[in-house]
Amino acid sequence: MSSRTFRMLAWLSLAAIIFVTISPIGLRPHDPLPVNLDRALAFAVMGFLFIMAYPKRPLLLIVVLLASAGLIEMLQFLAPTRHAHLADAVIKAMGAGAGALLAWTWQSVHLKRRQVRVRRR
Repeated sequence: MSSRTFRMLAWLSLAAIIFVTISPIGLRPHDPLPVNLDRALAFAVMGFLFIMAYPKRPLLLIVVLLASAGLIEMLQFLAPTRHAHLADAVIKAMGAGAGALLAWTWQSVHLKRRQVRVRRR
């Protein structure tokens, strides 16, 4: 997948998360997962996509992703039917961090494989 595709998917995932976070509860998608797992997975996917989209600045992105979990949670203060909780922000930050670290690891392994192939030629 190209970095352009990853960029589009990363920004779309952020938009979807923001929409779900500030929309009324009735508009949220329903799935069979426990709510904390659902939150963590959404942020893990977003973290993975952003690191894959912008691979040259992983540490900066990880910091931004962790901070965004709290900021996105605080957006719920704008919605009268929603409420923000520190515990929810922590779950979201853990998910974002896990997804970002997975992408960073993926890129590191892929880069090492590429270097080994170049040496063999």
